[in-house]
Amino acid sequence: MTGWTEEHVPRLADGTLAVVTGANTGLGLHTTRVLARQGATVVMACRNEEKAAAARRSLVGLGIEPTRLRTAPLDLADQESIARFTEDLPDERVDLLINNAGLMAVPRSRTADGFETQFGVNHLGHMALTLRLLPRLNATPGARVVTLTSMGHRPGRIRLDDLNFEHGRYNRWIAYFQSKLANMLFAAELARRNEGRGALSLAAHPGYAATELGKDTGVQARVLSLFDRVAAQPAAAGAWPTLRAATDPAARNGTLYGPRRLAFGPAGPETPSRTARRHALAAQLWDLSLELLSAAKVEDPLR
Repeated sequence: MTGWTEEHVPRLADGTLAVVTGANTGLGLHTTRVLARQGATVVMACRNEEKAAAARRSLVGLGIEPTRLRTAPLDLADQESIARFTEDLPDERVDLLINNAGLMAVPRSRTADGFETQFGVNHLGHMALTLRLLPRLNATPGARVVTLTSMGHRPGRIRLDDLNFEHGRYNRWIAYFQSKLANMLFAAELARRNEGRGALSLAAHPGYAATELGKDTGVQARVLSLFDRVAAQPAAAGAWPTLRAATDPAARNGTLYGPRRLAFGPAGPETPSRTARRHALAAQLWDLSLELLSAAKVEDPLR
């Protein structure tokens, strides 16, 4: 099949449990809608509990069964919050982990643990969450981890000697591109290291979709909103690559899915950038990331 939309998502097995980060808006909300509509119970893991509750109500209003939607607090900028989320998650099985939440081109700032915010949330937060849930994922037949990257991974470069932009001038877009390349490298390295142990690792990017990323305040928000009105596809279409990675029975470990027409349209397999295919770089990033996460007692279950 060359193109995939939400209409191709199969009915999911009874008892399927999905965790979707950033499920209260944009891509995460539409991913949640379709997975729940097709039979999954979805844990909507969100930083803002009020927004999560409002998003849940909106989905119930669309006819989604309330029992298929659960909300849980998760702040990917705080390693303690990530640990609490995984400890409080009562389910022994996890079928799908959708690493969807993210930040784009935000001003210079630090997470609760001192990481540059975009690298800390987009990459380190999701890596910590994945590794904490990986034993449950590997124990669940057919489980998958889907990590969201973006077209921004292509110009991205990994600053191995300064991952957290502690030296020199900070550029919000360079930091964003690094975090998205890190997402791609993490998904690929997880696929290699976890091969044959259980869960598949896949990646997805939405192309150019209208979401709330990068639109908190200021001139940047106004410019992005203008471009969205003129050129972007709806967030519902931007979720199609994620849904294909999560549910296509033919999906293979390590695959990246994106829109078939460059930045728009139905989802299909895509070749990552040359940098994202550097196995040695992915391994280096994995090891450096574990060092950064060691203070939060994040362990590597694949060692």
